[in-house]
Amino acid sequence: MSQMPPSGDLHATRQAMAMGQASPQLVFEQARARALSDACRHVFMPGTPQTLAETVGNSVSDPAGLLAGIPVSVKDLFDVAGQTTAAGSTVLAAAAPVGESCPAVARLHAAGATFVGRTNMVEFAFSGVGINPHYGTPVNPADPKIARIPGGSSSGAAVSVATGAALVGLGSDTGGSIRIPAALCGIVGFKSTARLVPTEGAIPLSPSLDTVCALTRSVRDAITVHEVLAARKVRLAGKPLASCRLAVARTVMQDLLDNTVAEAFGRTLRVLRQAGAHIEEVGLEEIADLATINATGGLSAAESYAWHRTLIARRQAEYDPRVALRILRGAGMSAADYIDLLAARKAWIARMEARLQGFDAVLSPTVPIVAPPIAGLLGDDTEFFRVNGLLLRNTSVVNMLDGCAISLPCHTPGQLPVGLMLWHAALHDDAVLDLALQVEAAMTNSL
Repeated sequence: MSQMPPSGDLHATRQAMAMGQASPQLVFEQARARALSDACRHVFMPGTPQTLAETVGNSVSDPAGLLAGIPVSVKDLFDVAGQTTAAGSTVLAAAAPVGESCPAVARLHAAGATFVGRTNMVEFAFSGVGINPHYGTPVNPADPKIARIPGGSSSGAAVSVATGAALVGLGSDTGGSIRIPAALCGIVGFKSTARLVPTEGAIPLSPSLDTVCALTRSVRDAITVHEVLAARKVRLAGKPLASCRLAVARTVMQDLLDNTVAEAFGRTLRVLRQAGAHIEEVGLEEIADLATINATGGLSAAESYAWHRTLIARRQAEYDPRVALRILRGAGMSAADYIDLLAARKAWIARMEARLQGFDAVLSPTVPIVAPPIAGLLGDDTEFFRVNGLLLRNTSVVNMLDGCAISLPCHTPGQLPVGLMLWHAALHDDAVLDLALQVEAAMTNSL
């Protein structure tokens, strides 16, 4: 049997297995070997990948399943039967193992997935950078010379997929935690409309914003995995780019782009226009209103403090200080502040949905910068929070919109990874995924 290349996606892997060129056992062992390699240092939580594989089992539960024989990693946010869910913290590391798997894990297993391990993450999912002071920080594999951040909070999930240790990385997205690491590591991250996938059995950050979703190696893989997680069939219309009307937001989302991102985004727009897409620059001034709406701390601060308040009062010294600082912002929010915030969000969503009518999707850079070196962010809180704010700026718009979005690579060979984000309002998932297939093809053909 031939070796499966690390660049293969789950569809290519399933095809190789169907043709007898690979077996589920070979695919699993190759993924596990990568998981144990230096490239995945700090990617998996202590005790995995070995423990999770033994607990969940690496047998294919349904040989005909959509994910039969496909190696999957699980963010340490999710309950897996017989495992402790620590959420990248030491505070919960000694908690009792849970009795049953959460719906997302159960659905992946029922579809035949094999589980490689629990992935490291930003403590309690509260940062877009990817640094974890307790378990180490996974290194972005895109640059062999400089140790760069992977993005967060689904840091280990992204690196597991980028290195081939998994072909699917189960993660979460509250303000960009799937799309940010996808962009920085050069892979695909799809954030569905939040209500489509159950969040039960996942430690919450902000229940109003939390989304259960995944990182993959291609758009077609993102579609398949979403079908499993959401227990629904994606309807692909096959709408050609020449029939698509796309918006590019002028407000905020193109501010402070570094040279690599600006060049890649500009090139992508040219490619899509040449492919026939109708692209319009639009104001979308409503995006600038989010700074005022979230001025008291935002939903993540309020709702994370509600969950953590008893625990952090007793054990704050064990938290990552940067995470604790953001959680404790919620302590100063009153009930009236929170109610006003919910009302302001609802009204803002209505205004945004009205502005987006008639467009198939909005295009923007997923994040405005390429991955910075880890070293420059470890001891400098000012720089850390500046970078964190930049990384979350564009992606968090979609979470506030209760919308859906996908990030796919748009850089050229030799560049550090850059992500293109396609997004729209709630329940436009199938249209965004359909468009993403066309965009991915157009960009591939342009290289």
